[in-house]
Amino acid sequence: MSNYQFKIEEIIDQIRSTEAKIVGLQFPEGLKIHATDLAREIEEQTDSLVVISGDPCYGACDLSDKEMEGLADLLIHFGHTPLPIDQKIPTIFVEAHYQLESLKILEKALELLKGKKDIGLVTTTQHLHLLEDAAHLLEEKGKKVIMKAGTGTLKGQVLGCNFSAVQDLPVDAFLYLGSGNFHPLGIKLSTKKTVIIADPYLNQVRDIDEFADRILRIRFARITRASEAEKFGILISSKEGQSRWELAKNLKNMISEGGKEAYLILLDEINPPSLMPFMNLDAFVVTACPRIAVDDSKMYEKPLLTPQELEIVLGMRDWEDYEMDEIKY
Repeated sequence: MSNYQFKIEEIIDQIRSTEAKIVGLQFPEGLKIHATDLAREIEEQTDSLVVISGDPCYGACDLSDKEMEGLADLLIHFGHTPLPIDQKIPTIFVEAHYQLESLKILEKALELLKGKKDIGLVTTTQHLHLLEDAAHLLEEKGKKVIMKAGTGTLKGQVLGCNFSAVQDLPVDAFLYLGSGNFHPLGIKLSTKKTVIIADPYLNQVRDIDEFADRILRIRFARITRASEAEKFGILISSKEGQSRWELAKNLKNMISEGGKEAYLILLDEINPPSLMPFMNLDAFVVTACPRIAVDDSKMYEKPLLTPQELEIVLGMRDWEDYEMDEIKY
């Protein structure tokens, strides 16, 4: 039995109401293992034929609507909330909420929040439905919980490329409910405040400081190495939700004005093999998903920079003003 709520009955109802003959399913990597089970249920309960997107999916910025256009009548995208971008075919977003047995992990987190009164509570899509109960528990323990919606995000929600829901919040610390380090890292670098992670999967509570320090040291090394670069590749995504064409052109101008060479490179998938033909370049700047340069840096022979890191390389930004790259929709 899956711990995720896929709302299969609602999906069946919408497929029937739209009379879709071919239904596309798209999942992020962690949910793909449920794809065939859901496809079977849909085909058994409707007259539809199901086609599953097998390509990697990095978020709602990476819909398979373009690939499904002319093939499927309806796309069902699991695991994310919609972004304000156009869709080529009708698309249903299913958040796939994860069901926790309890919120006891928050009680452990309170030990690391001693002396912190005003708390910013934040999470990702899979746990948004838990925020109200989590806030109530924290307030019962004497905390004041403050949350807001961001630009293109719901109240208390952060994306890997958007931390607007935590910026300018008058809080003493942030409590992140979820797994992994990247989202808490973004919160830390965006706010410069204490960030505590309550990870219900590992049943672990920790702060992000040590991880953030390690990542910043790695980023500093990449920036230092790229400071010697003379030829840059500016990587542009063909994915609509990640495409920042105007930014890419501006970066090319910045590099050229600095007396260096810059080349615009359009890619659907940014990975080490896709950059192999361009090893004559000294460094690359990523205008696609902000996570690529930070999360995957060890995979690449040449430095991958964010736009803000390029500004440091070119002497247009101080290291002390380091910021995470974000896509504001």
